[in-house]
Amino acid sequence: MTLEETLQDFITVTKQQSIDADKRFKEIEKLLNEKFQETDKQFKETDKKFQETDKQFKETDKKFLETDKKFKEIEKQFQQTDKQIRKLEGFFTSQWGKLIEGMVQPAALKLFQKRGIEVNESMQRVVIKKKDLQKEFDILLVNGDVVIVVEVKSTLKIEDVKKHIECLKDFHKYMPEYKDKRVFGAVAYLNCDEKSDKYAYRNGLFVITLTGDEIVEIKNDKDFIPTNFVMI
Repeated sequence: MTLEETLQDFITVTKQQSIDADKRFKEIEKLLNEKFQETDKQFKETDKKFQETDKQFKETDKKFLETDKKFKEIEKQFQQTDKQIRKLEGFFTSQWGKLIEGMVQPAALKLFQKRGIEVNESMQRVVIKKKDLQKEFDILLVNGDVVIVVEVKSTLKIEDVKKHIECLKDFHKYMPEYKDKRVFGAVAYLNCDEKSDKYAYRNGLFVITLTGDEIVEIKNDKDFIPTNFVMI
């Protein structure tokens, strides 16, 4: 084979290889383009799903915000209702207290006179208002040398008894006009919690209550010795 023939064969082979390579490149380009289009389609579908999911999240978040707003409105309504209920409870408690006071006061003088304490004066809702002192006594029973301070509760609790005892110790500070008198204490109630009646008795207080027949009575036995909370 001559050099010219060899060169011609080389050129022919090279052209064919170039054609084949170009064909192969186009096939690869077509395959890559198809893959790219498929991937782009998947990206677009994924992005669409993301947008839908984001929309759902926004709608869900909006619903949560609306629900939270409703809960806050309901909570506010509950607070207002609770406030109204507490106000009504306070009103009814106050009214019960006044009713018990109205029943205890007329009977109190006779009850204590039978106990040998000759009280002869009864006062209801005695209000003290001074510069640095303010207090209201439900019932005061007075005689020559003693004053009995009665605290009235619809439901008596131990905490009520403790507060009353502290008030009794300072009674002359509130009402110095009785500084020459001994100070006895009493609690009157319709109901009692925490065995507060026994607690009051043990601490030297008279215990007054209403029986089932709506009769006022002193529960302390005849041997009971009341505490003088302010020594003269």
